[in-house]
Amino acid sequence: MAIEKVTFDVKLDDDQMLQKVEEIVTRFETKRGAAIPILQSIQTEFGYVPKPSLKKVSSLTGIPASDLFSIVTFYAQFRLQPIGDNLIQVCHGTACHLAGAEEITGALLRAAKIQEGNTSPDGKFTIEKVACLGCCSLAPVLTINGEAFGKLTPESAVRLLKKI
Repeated sequence: MAIEKVTFDVKLDDDQMLQKVEEIVTRFETKRGAAIPILQSIQTEFGYVPKPSLKKVSSLTGIPASDLFSIVTFYAQFRLQPIGDNLIQVCHGTACHLAGAEEITGALLRAAKIQEGNTSPDGKFTIEKVACLGCCSLAPVLTINGEAFGKLTPESAVRLLKKI
C-alpha cells in the first residue's frame, strides 16, 4: 500500500486543524472501537496525527488521550510528525537484511544527516525501516514515494537519494 502524502497550500492553524478533527470524529460512532478508524482518517487528512488532535478526539469520544497516544505509538502505520516530501522506506525483511539492508539504511541516514524515522531539516526526506516490502527477489530493496528500487548497494542507494 502506497502512502499518500497530503499537503495544504496554506498551513492550518490549531483552531482550523481541531475543527477538521471534529468533522472527522462526527463521521464515526464514538465507541472505543472507533479509535483506529478515527486516527487513520486524521492521518489521511493531515499526513500524520497532530498531537493536539489526540486531546480533541478524547474530548469528543470519551476515549482517554493516553489510550489514543498508546495506539498511535504502538502501530507503525501512524506517525506523530509530518513526513518529508520524499518517503524512503528501506526493507529490513529477512532477504533484504541478509543482502545488506542495514548498510544501505546507514548510508542513507548519513547522506541525509538524519536518524531513522526522522525527517531531514530541509523537509525533503523521511527515511524509515520497514519489515517487508514484498520484493524479496530484488533484495535489498527500498521504495521512494512508493516506487521500488532493488538490487541496491549503499552507494547506489545514496545516488538515488541525490537524484531527488
